[in-house]
Amino acid sequence: MVLDVILPTFNRQALLGRTLESLRLARVPAGLNVRVLVVDNASTDGTGQLVRHAAPGFAGRLHYLFERTPGKPFALNAGIAATDGDLIGLIDDDEEVDSAWFECIWQQFAAGGAGLDFIGGKCLPRWESPRPSWLGGGYLGVIGWVDPGESPRPMGDAYEGILMGGNAVIRRSALERAGPYSTALSRTGTRLLGCEDEDMYHRLVAIGARGSYVPELVIYHYVPARRLTKKYFRQWCFWRGVSLGVMDRGRRAPVAYLAGVPRYRIGRAVRGVFRLANPVTWARPGGDADRFEYELSCWDLAGFFWGKHFYRVPGAGKSQSLSQKSRVGGGYAA
Repeated sequence: MVLDVILPTFNRQALLGRTLESLRLARVPAGLNVRVLVVDNASTDGTGQLVRHAAPGFAGRLHYLFERTPGKPFALNAGIAATDGDLIGLIDDDEEVDSAWFECIWQQFAAGGAGLDFIGGKCLPRWESPRPSWLGGGYLGVIGWVDPGESPRPMGDAYEGILMGGNAVIRRSALERAGPYSTALSRTGTRLLGCEDEDMYHRLVAIGARGSYVPELVIYHYVPARRLTKKYFRQWCFWRGVSLGVMDRGRRAPVAYLAGVPRYRIGRAVRGVFRLANPVTWARPGGDADRFEYELSCWDLAGFFWGKHFYRVPGAGKSQSLSQKSRVGGGYAA
């Protein structure tokens, strides 16, 4: 069984080095052939040199591909098209895999994975600075903190979360049926779009792909101090709302709508406004986290409304097809 780990990166040379080291040191079980492909999304910080210096430690298993079109979905599509393994592993350049990451993948797909198309796991924080008092438990996804608990369970319509692209393994056959990552949700410049992972997850579920949450599949995600600010959280929530609004244009949720927006989103924001206006909310000791979450629900709604009705998607409809292979020299670029 061949696993191709796709690692998109942009100007994170220092963090990328830690990611690669964690992959090099993780235990690989017999029977699993692991290859790592770094997709350099037009970095200017020496990323290519770092990969070349790290390559000898991987004994021919580390490869490099340059993708000049900015945006993570473009890098993902290029990496997937340039590889041919049975499984595609997805992690980010600010993460470190657990030492048992490959063993867990092998156990799921080889030992008991008949009919299993994708798995996801935990994304645990590695803090640069202490967690602020205003950070509650409702918006941990802003910093990539995902921990659904210790019980494995199926992913699908009844699953409360999604398949996070920072810790996912997908069968190539399922990705070929679902199609390429949406470049309409590409984050570039001041356009902080995202949700390409969420879009892909819903498409996998729609084609009947079978997935599972596996608590033993663990990565550690670096949380820089500059992201632990209220300004960053507000910005992230607004642009995530824009992304979800763009997605909703083509795939409405099976819920009640008002003014083109799911009513539950409006209700959550309205409740947040009323709670913020309530003096009891401000008098309650230790209520900083609750008050900030009420505010963020309003940024969510504002972003969704803008994305659904007003945001213009640049280059919509130009996603690369997985059938258009873009191999470099017929294989990997070393």
